[in-house]
This record gives sequence, structure tokens and C-alpha cells, in this order.
Amino acid sequence: MQRRTLLKLAALSTIGLARAQATAKPSPSPSIHNTEPNTMDDVIIIGGSFAGLAGALQLGRARRKVTVLDTGLPRNRFAGHSHGLLGHDHKPPLDILAEARQQLARYPTVKLVNARADTISGTIDNFSVLTGDGESLRARRLILSYGVVDQMPAVPGFAESWGTSIVPCPYCDGFEVAGQHWGLVWSGPQSHNQVRLFHDWTDRLTVFADGHDISPDIRADLARRNIPVVDGRITGIARHGGHNATVKLDTGPNVAVDILFAHPRNKPSASLHESLGLATVDTPVGIALKVDERRETSMPGIYAAGDLANPGMPSVTTASWQGAMAGIFAQQSMLV
Repeated sequence: MQRRTLLKLAALSTIGLARAQATAKPSPSPSIHNTEPNTMDDVIIIGGSFAGLAGALQLGRARRKVTVLDTGLPRNRFAGHSHGLLGHDHKPPLDILAEARQQLARYPTVKLVNARADTISGTIDNFSVLTGDGESLRARRLILSYGVVDQMPAVPGFAESWGTSIVPCPYCDGFEVAGQHWGLVWSGPQSHNQVRLFHDWTDRLTVFADGHDISPDIRADLARRNIPVVDGRITGIARHGGHNATVKLDTGPNVAVDILFAHPRNKPSASLHESLGLATVDTPVGIALKVDERRETSMPGIYAAGDLANPGMPSVTTASWQGAMAGIFAQQSMLV
């Protein structure tokens, strides 16, 4: 099938998602696919957070046989609330995922398994996945959505404050602290764009250089914006309840902020893509799997979605959309 035809089908299918929510819930129809145990799945999804479950939902509605492998450690488990996801704004992310798993139970061809994927072998139409429990699974297609792990710096209090006093995304947490005193840990030239972005939420911002060399031109722009730059290394973070924190420094006085934004480096939460030799792209904080417009990786039959394959600004909304698209394109690639 031509790529243009696939893209057109995907667009029509996306429109169908909204229509389906507006109609009465039908009784699940029998699967047209093999649901017997120990047979080949249509798709195995590795990673069952927002991207993986969104992909499973589309495949389940297409009556495709799907197994989702997940270890129960979503990236945003440290956050008390998730924001920006339509219909679920301000809900705890773990509650949203639990509800999603409950909803998937109505689809008889979708199976959720609490297991780790250890190895992947094979090629399109005949992939094998060996789990940490020693079980061997087979599928025609794979979706990799096992996400990334944020690498906390060796600063006392940083890891303990992650998701509460220290956050990465103003779209996720900015509204609740709008107009308050924000801090930004400088991580490179890309942080200058964050300064401009933050202005929509607050005009009270302090930049912590944390040992980075901020160019004279950028310092001049920060001064023009009345944004102070605190030089010196961060030596500790002290939380005070809610988002409030005090930033401890190796030189000068400590600085109290109402919330601190930081962008530590991250790495994929598994190395399966490395053993497969999948192409990656560099990001300011790590790497992401390279995918085409159909969410397919450099290896035919393997798709990727979520933070693992998102070099831009990650969120539960984009992860869910990417997972849905990966599921749709994987399904359409198997049409006869």
C-alpha cells in the first residue's frame, strides 16, 4: 500500500476517534483474529504508560491481538497531578493510567502483562520477544513505548524534590504557580528559550547558572528583562511543602523560590533499541528514537511512540497521540 494512502487512512481514522466517543457503547464484537494462547500476536507493545495504552486502545478497537508488556514505572509517577490532558486535567497520573487499564479490559484481544522485555529478535511479520520471566512471545509488529528515565544530578534534595518542587514543564505545572517567583536551572543555550517561554506565566524569575558559561549576549538580554543570574554551583535543595524550595549554593546566600524548573539529562529506560541498531536523534537532554511520519523506526515493522521517540517537548497529550498513531499505522501496515 502506498504511503500516501496510509496517511489518508490514518487521517480518516483519527476523525473516527472523536465520532466513536459520541456514540453509544456497543457490545464488543468477536475478534476476527486468533485469540488462542501461544499463538502469534498482531502487535506486542513494550511499555504500558500513556503512549503504549493509547496504541493498545486503537488496536483493540480494530480487533487486533495485542500484548502490552509493562513494569509499572511511568516517568511521571513522581507528579501529584497531571495537567493538559483533555478530560483528565488535574488528575493524578497513576489514577488516569489505572482507569485506562480498566477500560482496556472490555477489549478481548488486548492482554496486559506485568513483565519486562529482555530481548527482541526476528524481522517484520515474525518478531520474538523474550520476557524477564522467561516467556517467549511472537508478533508481526512491535511498538516501543518504554519511555525514558530522568538522570538526577548528585545534588542532595534534588531527586527527593523531583515532581513537586522541581519540575521540567510550564505547561504541566505553570498555571498553578503563575505570578510567583520561579527559578530556572540553566542547562545550555536552550534555556534562553525557556526564559522567553516563562514570561507568559510570570515576570518573577531567577536563573541559576550552576557552573554553566552563559554568554555575554544572553546575560545582557536577561538583564534587559530584569532577570537576575545567580552564579555558582547548586549544592542542595531544601523543600518546604508544596512547590516551595530553597536553592543552596557553594557561593553566596541561599535563594528561596516558589518553584524550580530544571531539565536533567535522560536516557531510554531500556536498551532494546541498541541491540536492534535502531537509528536515533540527539536532543538537548539525551537521545530519541528516529521515526518517520508513520511512527515507524529505521527497522521495518517496529514503531515507537512517547518520550522514547519525542525529541521535542514531552507531555501526556503528545505521548497519547503518538501512541494512537503508532497503533493505527501498525494496524494499517497489516492490511491485505
